[in-house]
Amino acid sequence: MKLKLDENGHAVIVDGLPVFVHSDGKEIPFDAPKTLETISRLNGEAKGHRERAEKVETTLKTFEGIEDPKMALSALQTVKNLDSKKLVDAGEIEKVKAEAIKAVEDKYAPIVAERDQFRDSLYQEKVGGNFARSKMIADKLAIPADLVQAKFGGAFKVEDGSVVAYGQDGNKIFSRARPGEVAHFDEALEFLIDQYPHKDSILKGSGASGTGSKGAGVVSGGKTMSRQVFDSQSAPEQAAFVRGGGAITD
Repeated sequence: MKLKLDENGHAVIVDGLPVFVHSDGKEIPFDAPKTLETISRLNGEAKGHRERAEKVETTLKTFEGIEDPKMALSALQTVKNLDSKKLVDAGEIEKVKAEAIKAVEDKYAPIVAERDQFRDSLYQEKVGGNFARSKMIADKLAIPADLVQAKFGGAFKVEDGSVVAYGQDGNKIFSRARPGEVAHFDEALEFLIDQYPHKDSILKGSGASGTGSKGAGVVSGGKTMSRQVFDSQSAPEQAAFVRGGGAITD
């Protein structure tokens, strides 16, 4: 990215922050102090991960030479039963334990179901609510929020009470304006839409014409789209295009 300069060669400042131009042309203020703070935090987290990994490696050395872990655990359990002087077969011990575990699982099954229902409700409130309230969808997209969620909702997860987006590479989507921090909902959604090959068909107004356009565009009578592009889209996208007054060209 490059520092944005005005006509006098001076750095452009917005809200006290220098503006940088990224490779895709987007201009974003860069918060250097916040970035340094984030780097320091991430270094601390990396140290913690490294120390835990070293501890695990040290523990695993105790089991070097054991080729069949399951057999080793079974042998240890048998020895434990013998040491306890239980005059029953080790297999009976396992049967009793399995029955006890099943009884506990059956007892708490309703609680687990309630937890899963609560988790699903939390997802709908957090993720669905963000789609419904999104300013980016209202201002820039030509399809309603429920169709946008149907297409891109799978990229969003609720982690530690916050909504986090993941890209097609399986990695979290990070903010350009706040380096080292995950992107807020609208910034992440805009990133996902920028990667969508048929984005021109769902953008409003002049946003439908630009690099990567495949036959869709704004004309005097509304948007038009080639039959080939139309057939390549999903049913909800096709329905939204037709409902919005779009015309299909052969």
